[in-house]
Amino acid sequence: MTARIAGRMAAGSDTADRARGSVWAGAAGRLLPGLLLCGVITGVAQVLQAGEESLTGHPYVEALVLAILLGTAVRTAWVPGARFKAGIAFSAKQVLEVAVTLLGASVSLGAIVASGPALLTGIVGAVALTILASCALCRALGLPVRMALLIACGNAICGNSAIAAVAPVIGADSRDVAAAIAFTAVLGVLMVLGLPLFVPLAGFSEHQYGVLAGMTVYAVPQVLAATVPVSALATQVGTLVKLVRVLMLGPVVVALSLIAPRLPAAGATGKAVPGRLGFFKLVPWFILGFLALASLRSLGLIPDGAVAPLARIAGFLTIVSMAALGLGVDVRVLAQVGGRVTLAVTASLLVLLAIAVLLIRGLGIG
Repeated sequence: MTARIAGRMAAGSDTADRARGSVWAGAAGRLLPGLLLCGVITGVAQVLQAGEESLTGHPYVEALVLAILLGTAVRTAWVPGARFKAGIAFSAKQVLEVAVTLLGASVSLGAIVASGPALLTGIVGAVALTILASCALCRALGLPVRMALLIACGNAICGNSAIAAVAPVIGADSRDVAAAIAFTAVLGVLMVLGLPLFVPLAGFSEHQYGVLAGMTVYAVPQVLAATVPVSALATQVGTLVKLVRVLMLGPVVVALSLIAPRLPAAGATGKAVPGRLGFFKLVPWFILGFLALASLRSLGLIPDGAVAPLARIAGFLTIVSMAALGLGVDVRVLAQVGGRVTLAVTASLLVLLAIAVLLIRGLGIG
């Protein structure tokens, strides 16, 4: 009797193990095509960078930027089928989150502490001022109030993530959400490519440029793409400033939840369904991971010998996520977005740039 029970238990355990293995195999099968596509683009970008280095001694266009451009070119010429989507989405989100977390191991929190409370206060003030100014611009251009809030929060905080978080809180129309996210994806890539021009044009130091990138670029991966070609210092400062900006999403969402009942009724259909956002929606886990590793590094608990390998892994994973980011951008979307929306988003971004430059000059950031 005991033997039969033991046999049944063993058989049940084997069945559970096989079921778990089947689930993992199924997940891997769904992710593999998209991961391989991103990996191929990453390999081509790295080969092109190596070619630049052998010819000129310096990579004028880094593999991160090349991966975005290659991914965008592929996406514009050919739309990846359904079997690629899961892997591309995984590369753009989960792979990136791991890369950002690992980047914390090479950052000392002393860099942001040395800037003093004035910079932190300035970031908070700049985000609030940008939201107000952007909303005013959008309303002046005749956009609905919810669309204005989506554009303002997307520009001021963290692009698509902020739009996605704010939309259900204010009951935004789903078509407005799609338009805001689509245009933000294209404009974000243009920002990555054009922002480094501010170094020679404005005479910024590497530290100043890091603050500018962290204050103006939409997403964390785009901050990396915009700062890595400049210097390691710009990357560290830019990432830290950007993460402080992202942390503003929580208070902004709370504030919008309080004013949402007072917004005028939406005239269009297809509103986003209001819902409650959990802690990790407002403070993503990779920000906590980044800060944890940065704290360990600052305390000397991560050995120096481990920093370089972790940085190389983070760099490779970031390039993979850049390829996925490019694969999500179709430049033809510009032709499908209304003129008022295009003007509103562009003007809002210019306001953010102006506020960031004034912040840098006003605080005397060196």
